[in-house]
Amino acid sequence: MNTTTLCLDIGSGTQDVLLYNPETELENCPKFVLPSPALQIGRRIAALTAQGKSIWLHGRNMGGGVTRFVRAHLKQGLAVAAQPAAALTMGDDLGRVEESGVVFSEHCPAGFDPVLLADFDTAWWKRFFLAAELDWPDSITACAQDHGFHPAESNRRGRFRLWEDLLTESDGRPEALVFRETPDMFTRLKDLQDCIGGGIVTDTGAAAVLGALFVDEIEEESFKHGLTLVNVGNSHIIAFLLYRSRIYGVYEQHTGVVDSEKLWADLEAFRMGDLGFEQVFAENGHGCLTMALPPDAKGFKSVHVLGPKRSLLRGFNVSFPSPGGDMMLAGCFGLVKGMQLLD
Repeated sequence: MNTTTLCLDIGSGTQDVLLYNPETELENCPKFVLPSPALQIGRRIAALTAQGKSIWLHGRNMGGGVTRFVRAHLKQGLAVAAQPAAALTMGDDLGRVEESGVVFSEHCPAGFDPVLLADFDTAWWKRFFLAAELDWPDSITACAQDHGFHPAESNRRGRFRLWEDLLTESDGRPEALVFRETPDMFTRLKDLQDCIGGGIVTDTGAAAVLGALFVDEIEEESFKHGLTLVNVGNSHIIAFLLYRSRIYGVYEQHTGVVDSEKLWADLEAFRMGDLGFEQVFAENGHGCLTMALPPDAKGFKSVHVLGPKRSLLRGFNVSFPSPGGDMMLAGCFGLVKGMQLLD
């Protein structure tokens, strides 16, 4: 009996979707690139703003891209109420969220329009599968970026601790961030895992590196010398130094902060171990950390670039792989690779 898995890579601009069946050629598996849940919900809020409606946010902690739409709503002098669980979407410090003008309420106040917050809305997906005339999957797996829960500090600093722990406590193994049971600190991923019915979840960064390793030639190359893997997303850039299935360094920056020359200069310093956390953090990034770099890695000179904004590095000495034949689905194929490593 075939076992199908719905694989979701949930970003800030898009959610990239693969309906994976191991007994079907990858080329024949259904694939979709859809607007992200945050963008879909944001547009619904914007429509209610234009109508002058008060809104009540309920549901889950999800991608923070919704926040700008909520702020725009408040800026128009319109009321926003929210369940505390949903309000975590706008910040870990609920006191600051309340100070911004959001009123907490477990139930929808009279005269308010409800807006469901969730990275995965089962009812929406049921309608989508029905319209596409597809059978409901046997399981669901997903990835999203999770800053962790850090109400008393910068979420950029808090998030980078994820990578520090990976390098120092998990021996740099990317599959260490593929969760059957999500740690409590990853509040967004925990809510996402609950929404999808308990399937495997991971951070988009880990999914990106695993997606590159889904390409047999790249995985084989990584055992010959070090690689620099770069994912240039719509909002974030993350790069890894990889050698023999182990990550030796992580660099994370916001896409809008760097141009092509700056990014390449950062990557050149990064792969040599010459780029520090403080510099990247001071430039509004999340940080950078490298472990002792093995000489056999030969300077991690081979650079492979993924992501919707990958053209930022066009013209440099890089390759542009397409895992599974579709670069936009690299994170989905990373989820497949993660499932295989856990089996």
